[in-house]
Amino acid sequence: MTRIAVIGAGITGVSTVSSLLDRGYEVTLFDRNRYPAMQTSFANGGQLSASNAETWNRWSTVFKGIKWLTTKGAPLLVNPKPSWHKYSWMAEFLRAIPRYKANTTETARLAILSRELLKEKAARFGIDFDCEQRGILHIYTDRDEFEHAGAVNKLLTGAGLDRRAVTPEEMRAIEPALSGEFEGGYYTESDFTGDIHRYTCGLADACRDAGADLRFEADIRQVHWHDDGVIIDWARGEQAEHERFDGVVVCAGVESRKLAGALGDRVNVYPVKGYSITVDLDDAASQAAAPWVSLLDDEAKVVTSRLGAKRFRIAGTAEFNGTNLDIRADRITPLVRWCERFFPGVRTEQVTPWAGLRPMMPDMMPRVGAGKRPGVFYNTGHGHLGWTLSAVTAELLADAVAQQMPAIGARAGGSVADASWPARDVADLAHS
Repeated sequence: MTRIAVIGAGITGVSTVSSLLDRGYEVTLFDRNRYPAMQTSFANGGQLSASNAETWNRWSTVFKGIKWLTTKGAPLLVNPKPSWHKYSWMAEFLRAIPRYKANTTETARLAILSRELLKEKAARFGIDFDCEQRGILHIYTDRDEFEHAGAVNKLLTGAGLDRRAVTPEEMRAIEPALSGEFEGGYYTESDFTGDIHRYTCGLADACRDAGADLRFEADIRQVHWHDDGVIIDWARGEQAEHERFDGVVVCAGVESRKLAGALGDRVNVYPVKGYSITVDLDDAASQAAAPWVSLLDDEAKVVTSRLGAKRFRIAGTAEFNGTNLDIRADRITPLVRWCERFFPGVRTEQVTPWAGLRPMMPDMMPRVGAGKRPGVFYNTGHGHLGWTLSAVTAELLADAVAQQMPAIGARAGGSVADASWPARDVADLAHS
């Protein structure tokens, strides 16, 4: 059988393994952690949100970011220490501004399809991931932000998303627990939420049961490309291996840039740190006071999800500070204060903070497809939409692998033709 190595066991990597297995490949997954989904896929905001498909490449975002540099507790923090990678990435971010509308529309189209693919996988393998299909409500306390949301809505509508404007009264009817004064909101009934860590672990178990070789605590030391395949030097403790594969898929998050360089490609991901808190709803009053409908505060750049009866996840902020995973109190405090502002009945004594590094491309579009050399592929750079886009980019990637190197000795059944999702539509959405 055709052997493919996948590097990275976050949501993107595990989804890629599943899609490759469906097409009959023999797949080996490598990750340096002891378990799947232990880094950026551990405690994100939980939203599967086509309604959050807007890319950040706008001049107004740049001007707002400059203002935030001197504002304590602002959603954006940039370490001013000189870094060629950081400032060259920002220059490419500016060059992508003319593609803002097209990229936003394409991202929304991908997200709409991805949500259905993910639900199909969850149903197929019986994965319980605290899914709440109650929609996502965007909230606005600022008139200018609300008016901009109307312009964004035209792009999302053009992509096929049904997102409607709602009044403050309608907002409270959608989510009665919400407190505060608002200009208005936008509601997307088809969006939903879930626990990314639980889903990824469940899908990894399904992949193992289907024959994937999952290698955890595996340190990738070198990746070499040769005419007859890809050689991976890896180690687990004192055990060192030198192993050949027919192909490799890099799904390594913020490490993808380094691995791509070794394979002759440029994949310019930058680690944009995000934070989250998980509020333990240990008392009945807090459980009643916390929302069940997922929220997105565009002004504060905060998202929420209810993960079962006793957990409330709040996430947000963007920090340009290299590969730094320190959890800073001054970045966590605004999330706690946000909870207390809009949901004053929720007790915030028991809060678990977390930080993760989003692998973000300058144009906010994931890198999905083949590299320069045969047998080398990438599925990475999803930024703040890794959970949302994971299912569809895995299918696009597996299609790219199948086109370049069809599976030899594929198992009977499990082919893409037998799947319930519309393969033709997925292929139509592929981009260079």
